[in-house]
Amino acid sequence: MRIQPWDDTENELKLVLPKEFNFQENINYLSRSNNECLFHIADNRIYKAIPIGEETPIIEVNSEDANHLIVRFLGESVPTSKNLRTDVTQYVREWFDLDRDLRPFYDMAKKDLLLGQAVESFYGLRIIGIPDLFEALCWGILGQQINLSFAYTLKRRLVEKFGRSVMHNGVTYWVFPSPQDIAELPVEELESLRMTKKKSEYLLGAAKLMADGKLSKEMLLEIGDYKSAEKMLVKIRGIGPWTANYVLMRCLRYPSAFPIDDVGLQNAIKHRLGREKKPANDEILKLAVNWTNWESYATFYLWRFLY
Repeated sequence: MRIQPWDDTENELKLVLPKEFNFQENINYLSRSNNECLFHIADNRIYKAIPIGEETPIIEVNSEDANHLIVRFLGESVPTSKNLRTDVTQYVREWFDLDRDLRPFYDMAKKDLLLGQAVESFYGLRIIGIPDLFEALCWGILGQQINLSFAYTLKRRLVEKFGRSVMHNGVTYWVFPSPQDIAELPVEELESLRMTKKKSEYLLGAAKLMADGKLSKEMLLEIGDYKSAEKMLVKIRGIGPWTANYVLMRCLRYPSAFPIDDVGLQNAIKHRLGREKKPANDEILKLAVNWTNWESYATFYLWRFLY
């Protein structure tokens, strides 16, 4: 993926957008929960603190026209070096998956039984990423076998107890805890958030692996192929195929990631087909025969019918 150029002034970055991007569709997705703690949306603008090296700039993201995304630095959080500003640019581009050419996906999806209506309804939506691997792993683990609303509640409790925050104009901006923040905690500390003992142990295990340098985003990307990365992830206690594919999809950006066991995907397909029963995996594979190398986007767009 070739990174597009951007304009850089003292307090603002201006990123070039691909044609197949609709800021409003992405805002609509990001607005799905009132309990989100890592960013907030006001007046159609996104506000978020981004940990970059030793600094934590607070950014405002909006789109003033169809061709550009404007990233403004708030208060005194303007990065002090060109490299840090480049890192912020790359973070935002990765967050919105801006360097993905979606034209082949749309060409395929427009002719697909399940996806035709999805790409018409949500055209310009990108897979909103989770660039931090530990955050992605935690979110995947927290979301196991509970509803989305309670998953957001658990994430907020985790972030507000063990994360850190920065302030601007009386507003608190939270940053997700690092593996080092979590790795040495007793399991009871996580259980006190009303997290199950198993999930608490899984989070601690993932944190220790990352804190000890035995697992990193770079390691998973260097593997080079989706199946090998999936195998590496499912060796971790508490990471099954669903969680592995969720992380591969949202953090590592493998377009072939396919959480086929996801209840939301099954319900979305049931909804699209007007069925009373969820499809079995073998039927999903038949329906997905044309999705090769676009399984992650197909899944994300179908999820959008539900949430």
